[in-house]
Amino acid sequence: MDQIKNPGTYRWYPVYTNARAEKKAHQALLSKGIEAYLPLQKQLKQWSDRKKWVEEPLIKSYIFVYITDLQRTEVLMTKGIARFLYFSDRIASMPDKQINDLKLLMASAYELTVTEENLQPGEKILIKAGPLKGMIGEIISHRTQKQLILKLENLGYSVIVNIAAELIDRF
Repeated sequence: MDQIKNPGTYRWYPVYTNARAEKKAHQALLSKGIEAYLPLQKQLKQWSDRKKWVEEPLIKSYIFVYITDLQRTEVLMTKGIARFLYFSDRIASMPDKQINDLKLLMASAYELTVTEENLQPGEKILIKAGPLKGMIGEIISHRTQKQLILKLENLGYSVIVNIAAELIDRF
């Protein structure tokens, strides 16, 4: 029987997985009835004898779980899950909007790049058109090309999206 999710008690938490165990840990969480999100992107892999498109995690060793405090132990007891992330001595959680923005980015046709580089805060922008309309981010210049950065707080990662300057407004 499905539980009715009370937004006040359920929150998104980033969890760290064992190396290269993201897909199996994601499946194990889903089989336990735990809502989990694993952003995957297609990449062309080169082997000595062939090339093949494969789905790889956007952020290596991370899965996002939507749980209550009571489900934390169940998540930790899942094969492939290493630990929760901590920020200022507390388990890190993420606002629903960040996960929804990440899902929107993953569903778009934009080319995404993840970087651990600590990007300097820039000008805040609002996307005014296209599939990412309404998303807020920061803008940086990189080799004279404009790029939108969506910061994932408490993770230390940024998602970079190439987007045309005419699709954004400053505020």
